[in-house]
Amino acid sequence: MKNFLIVKLSAIGDVIHALPVAYALKEQYPDSHITWVVEPPAFELVSMSPYIDEVILFEKKKFKSIGGFLREYGPIKRKIQKRRYDAVLDLQGLFKSAAIARLGQAPVKLGMCNMREFSDKISKPVVGAHANGHIVERYLDVARALGCPVNEVRFTLDVPDREANLAHQIFAQAGANMDNPYVVLAVGANWPNKRWPTEYFAALADFLYDRQLIPVLVGGGMVDEQRAAEICSHSEVPPLNLVGRTNFKQLAYILQNTRLTVGGDTGPVHLSAGLGTPTIMLMGPTDANRNGPYGQLHHAIEVDRPCRYCWQRACPKQLDCLAAITTEQVLKKVEEIL
Repeated sequence: MKNFLIVKLSAIGDVIHALPVAYALKEQYPDSHITWVVEPPAFELVSMSPYIDEVILFEKKKFKSIGGFLREYGPIKRKIQKRRYDAVLDLQGLFKSAAIARLGQAPVKLGMCNMREFSDKISKPVVGAHANGHIVERYLDVARALGCPVNEVRFTLDVPDREANLAHQIFAQAGANMDNPYVVLAVGANWPNKRWPTEYFAALADFLYDRQLIPVLVGGGMVDEQRAAEICSHSEVPPLNLVGRTNFKQLAYILQNTRLTVGGDTGPVHLSAGLGTPTIMLMGPTDANRNGPYGQLHHAIEVDRPCRYCWQRACPKQLDCLAAITTEQVLKKVEEIL
């Protein structure tokens, strides 16, 4: 097999989980060409993988109007069909990814075990040995179906020297030396009930300072900026606030060099785990068996509520889900790791 098309569009955490598929294909077919179709938020992430040869950007917003569809369909079709593929892997399993997978000219089209929105009509679902296991392994089952033994799971990302140097400069501009030991706190998440309370993060930051570790806040967007401001106001000494100040390449470098990462079920925390950094994930609506920090499930702290694993974006009971995970629980886990 020489050419593969992978369709994994979003979200950032899910794209991170799918990255090992590229290495698995290259491990078995080292001379192959891998093309990956992705949406803008994860474009930079996919572009950092040394195992992905070509990245095609799918800008979903441009397809929402009839005029936009007519204008954009031709160019993306030509990009996808400029080569023939031996296999198309739809790792998204939705209508939008099925539409893209349909454009790929290949004798084999496979998808993951839980295909939705009629995507299984285009790509055959692979119900492998890990269909009830971690999402990373579910994705890798698709590679296994193509003859990949998956001897090693790699999330490798190459950070350019320029971005690494800029990360050091960003630290310095914020008032810290990156060569000093620090701990990353990922303050936000897309789902409201995946966010640990800000006053708890503040207590953790004070605990880290007492142990000569710099707490570093990361995230992006207005909600995360507001949460970071609340954490700083609750802390005895404000942590280093890098929310909204890094791009993905700089964030990856920061996560590669931190002593520890703490946060909810969100992209930066999954990236940290994938990079092999010690990672504590605080979980409530999602379960560690499927979504926990890959390779470090023993570092997941799950909320002690009978309604956990509800997979609801916002709590139908109006509970602050992760508030049931106490600072004492997290501090104990931090001490175990450090």
